[in-house]
Amino acid sequence: MEHHVQLKKNISKNYLFTLISNVDLTRGIWMIYLASKGMSLTQLGLLETVFHLTSFTMEVPTGAVADLFGRKTSRVLGRVFSLISVVLLLLADSFLWFAISFVFTALSYNLESGAGDALVYDSLKEIDEEAQFMRVAGNKEVFYQIASTVSFLVGGYLATKSYTVAFILTIIIGTASLLQSMTFREPSIGKRERAKEEGNIFFAQLRESAAVVRSNPRIGALIVFCQVILTFCTCIFFYLQNYMKAGGYSEATIGLVYAVSALGAAVIAPQVHRIERRIKEKGILIVMPFITIGCIWGVAMSRYHYAFFILLMLTESIIYVAMSDYINKMIPSESRATILSFASMVFSFFMITLFPLIGLLGDRYSLAFAFMCLGVLGSTFVILNTFILLRKTR
Repeated sequence: MEHHVQLKKNISKNYLFTLISNVDLTRGIWMIYLASKGMSLTQLGLLETVFHLTSFTMEVPTGAVADLFGRKTSRVLGRVFSLISVVLLLLADSFLWFAISFVFTALSYNLESGAGDALVYDSLKEIDEEAQFMRVAGNKEVFYQIASTVSFLVGGYLATKSYTVAFILTIIIGTASLLQSMTFREPSIGKRERAKEEGNIFFAQLRESAAVVRSNPRIGALIVFCQVILTFCTCIFFYLQNYMKAGGYSEATIGLVYAVSALGAAVIAPQVHRIERRIKEKGILIVMPFITIGCIWGVAMSRYHYAFFILLMLTESIIYVAMSDYINKMIPSESRATILSFASMVFSFFMITLFPLIGLLGDRYSLAFAFMCLGVLGSTFVILNTFILLRKTR
């Protein structure tokens, strides 16, 4: 009984963890910060490529770590690596050391990406409340967006005064999140028994998780769909900082725009389960992507690009929360963290190919032109996705 009580507490503890760990005062200013250190848009794109190359190669292995050694262990290690990355980014003064910092940042994301959702879903599953996951994921998104709002407002303000102060405060908050990550109770389901297994348990875990995806192609299809949409949104999210800075906006104003987008997402996230009941899965998979791509065109071509960006972040939140529920329902607990990390690996693959291209086009032509190219690519993807889905429906 005590174990079940602690598992139920994992949910509220995860809300607190989400809040503390995502108060990152450098999140909305790091591209501007690195530009002030002499990095061009192309170099910024390359640094993000370093991040995603690391993530691409390490996502599934770190997911296997969570399945084999525990979600809590993986989460704690992720917090340690996150602290190292921020310290390096503050102290570094060359492309090489910035790149090393991004390697640690990627590893911190890798260790958290599959483990975090797996810890929550399996905690709910063990107490027979997994049907509540979409609601819980929506509530978690509220705390994430509140943390983002604080990060953008305070980080943007501090950037006008001192980048160093923003980094030092982020390190202090990161230490608090590390301590809080140690308070979770590990679910008893999902973690593999290793003592009696023969051979290389690590590769066995990868093989079995791959077999799950092969046996249900829908898992892979939903993962690819979700991660492509998130890639488009992430490219806009990061490069818009420099786009607005070049347009004469101050760091404080940029932070305000990003904070408003986060607040909007915080309001809509807990309503996703109600939205999904109204528009159904077809609405999530067809209607929302069209709105998302329309927002990208608005960012690229409208003088009110900031308004389209805010709406873009709302659609991203809806798609992310709903898709997390769809995918988790199809994954067995023993492979959950590994497969969720596979999803992040897919995201990294698309970011490796797309993110530096946007930076290169921005340097050679303009970011507005790069955003339009992203709009063309996104429109093509959404039209093809819609055609395939409607054909399967018929």
